[in-house]
Amino acid sequence: MAEEPKKKVKLKVSGARSTKVSAEDAEADRESMGQVRKSLVFLAFVVVAYVAYLVFSGQFDEFVTSLAGVDLGWVTAGVVCFLFYYVFGVLAYVLSVIADPDSPVGIRDLMSVEASGVFFMRLTPNGAAAPPAQIYRLTRAGLSVGQASALNFTRFVLYEAGEGVFAAIMLLFCGNYFYEQFGDVTLIGLFLFGFKVVQVGAVLFLCLFPKPVMAIGNWALRFANRHGWLKEEKFNKYYEMINTQVMEFASAFRSACGNVGEMLATEVVTLLQLGCMYALPFFVLRAFGEPADLIICLASGSMLELLINAIPLPGGTGGAEVGFAYLFKDLFGQHLAAGFVIWRAVEYLLPVLIAAPCMGMRSNGGTSIRRRWDALWGGITGRINGFVETGSLRGTGVGRSARGVTVKPKAKPGAAGAGAAAKPKARRTSVSGTGSAKVDVAAKIAAGKAAAKKK
Repeated sequence: MAEEPKKKVKLKVSGARSTKVSAEDAEADRESMGQVRKSLVFLAFVVVAYVAYLVFSGQFDEFVTSLAGVDLGWVTAGVVCFLFYYVFGVLAYVLSVIADPDSPVGIRDLMSVEASGVFFMRLTPNGAAAPPAQIYRLTRAGLSVGQASALNFTRFVLYEAGEGVFAAIMLLFCGNYFYEQFGDVTLIGLFLFGFKVVQVGAVLFLCLFPKPVMAIGNWALRFANRHGWLKEEKFNKYYEMINTQVMEFASAFRSACGNVGEMLATEVVTLLQLGCMYALPFFVLRAFGEPADLIICLASGSMLELLINAIPLPGGTGGAEVGFAYLFKDLFGQHLAAGFVIWRAVEYLLPVLIAAPCMGMRSNGGTSIRRRWDALWGGITGRINGFVETGSLRGTGVGRSARGVTVKPKAKPGAAGAGAAAKPKARRTSVSGTGSAKVDVAAKIAAGKAAAKKK
């Protein structure tokens, strides 16, 4: 008996927003919030310790006096500058998804993702809770776990590369300043820069050569499992990550590299974003009425951020205080303690307060970002083309003669039935030149004199 041919079933892929979020992602987000609560307790002790230091070191009166003379206009300008850090971060995510016309992720979803990065990067050691929180919000927006992980990983690579590129540019312009100002201690800055280069290189190696990375990772997991260093649950988790997500990361990065223009645009936006954060000491210096060089502030801010990232504590606590005091002590002088507090408030505390309510933002679905952009751009170009067409003299019935316009005289009574032959010819009257007007006046004067002689 012959088997009946199997019917082919067409698979329909929908770009609609998914409302299902994996339990693993939701659990990861809850764990991230748990880390935040522990960090807040730790930071509270840090604040108490810092106040105690100011009191017992005899700097408290100087600190209060410095704060009393702060120009709030410059502080406000610094806050606006950091707000652009957030705007550029959202724009970088937009550039990462705009190529897909069916992407379910909206602008408010990406605002939530960027806010999560700002929030958890500052409140968890080494920002470890930021990637899970961002992936959770991307899956909540409708992406699969693999797509969300790949998108977030690509953004992470470009951000880390941006930090290295920015530091390299600043060392190129201000290397002599650091050496003259700090001497051999500049080697610490070079070490931090080298560490960033190695970090970015390792990430790029993972993206470009995933199979060797998977082989090394599996061997390390088996070795740790045989010696009992990993529990079975942890082993299964890392095994799945190495054998599934590494390849997805590599595929996503290669896909992004295929669109060089989009990738370069995202990297430029990332450099602008970092510049907004590194420039904050410039505004704080101006708030105290101190002279400030924007390039020096950008270079010092870049080095300070590399140091903060190297400290495995929430917000780089410890590294931020020491680095700021060392890099900016000569610039701030007696305002150093107050300057650090204002800088830390604008760079650390205020972003946390602003990001917290933004993490719950969600788009309502509907038209994708790419289709909205195409509609917006089409409308702009349509208006420009329409303006060009209507702004010309075509079709207006106005002649283009430089000497005048054509005027048709009124028809005389009774001439309506005379037919086409009775129509008077149009005569040309000058309204723009002056030469023809002089001729008419002279003719009238001559006619007047002739009439007088006849009389």
